[in-house]
Amino acid sequence: MGVETFITICIYTMAAILGLCVGSFLNVVIYRLPRGMSLFRPGSHCPTCGYTIKWYDLIPVLAYILLGGRCRICRGKISSRYMLVEIANCLLWVLSVWVFWQQSPIYALAAAIISSVLICLFFVDLEHMIILNRFSITVAVAGVAVMLVDNTTVWYDHIIGMVAGLVVFMALYYGSIAVLHQEGMGLGDVKYAAAAGLALGWQRFILAMLVASVLAAVVMIVSNRVQKADKRTEHPFGPFLALGTLVALFAGDVVIDWYIGFLFSQLI
Repeated sequence: MGVETFITICIYTMAAILGLCVGSFLNVVIYRLPRGMSLFRPGSHCPTCGYTIKWYDLIPVLAYILLGGRCRICRGKISSRYMLVEIANCLLWVLSVWVFWQQSPIYALAAAIISSVLICLFFVDLEHMIILNRFSITVAVAGVAVMLVDNTTVWYDHIIGMVAGLVVFMALYYGSIAVLHQEGMGLGDVKYAAAAGLALGWQRFILAMLVASVLAAVVMIVSNRVQKADKRTEHPFGPFLALGTLVALFAGDVVIDWYIGFLFSQLI
C-alpha cells in the first residue's frame, strides 16, 4: 500500500467517524435548540424516565442497534430518527471529502458543515415550522469560506447568489401578504435563501430552488389528494430548501454542465 493510498484511507475513515459523532450531537441540536434548551446541560437523558444516558449508550448507530431502539432502563422507544441522522451525517461528510477534498480541504470542511446544518434545518422546520437564524448564519459563514476557495466560479457569483436569494424570497414573502393576505413563507426562509445563495453561487442557487420547488409541488399535490379538501395541511418549505441545496452543492456543476450540453445539442 502506497503512502498516498494510506493517507486517503485515513482521511475517509476520519470523515466517517467524525460524521457519526457530529451526527449524534445534531440529534441534541434538533431536539433542544427549537425548545430554547441548553445544548450541554443537563446531559443526555431519556425523555420518558429521565435516566442519564451513559457514554457507552451514546455510541452512534451501534448503541441504538444493541439496545433495540429502546431505553436501557424503562424500555421506552427511541425514535429511529436518531440513528438516521447519524448515518445521514456520516454519509454526507464522506461525500464532502469525495467531491471537494482534491479541490480544497477547506471546501470539503465547509460542505460538511453546511450538510450538518441542513440536516438540522430539515427536521426542525419539519416539526416546528421554523428556520432558526443560527442555521442561516452558519451556512452564510461556511459560504464565505466556499466563496474564497471555489475555483469553478468567480467570487462575485456567490455575492450575486446571495442578493438573488434575498430579493426573490423577499418578493415572494411580501407578494404573498399583498395578494393572499397571509404569509406564504416565513422570514426564516428569506434569510436562509440569502445564505444558501452565498454558499452556492447564483448558478447552483437557481438549481437548488428548482429542485426544492419541484419536490414541494409533488409532495403538496400528493398530500392534498389523499386528504379531504377542508383538512389540507400546511407544509414547511425548509425541508425542500435543504434537499435542493444538497443536490446543488454536491451535484450542481454536473447537472448544470449536462443541461447546457443538452441544450446546445438540441439547438445545433
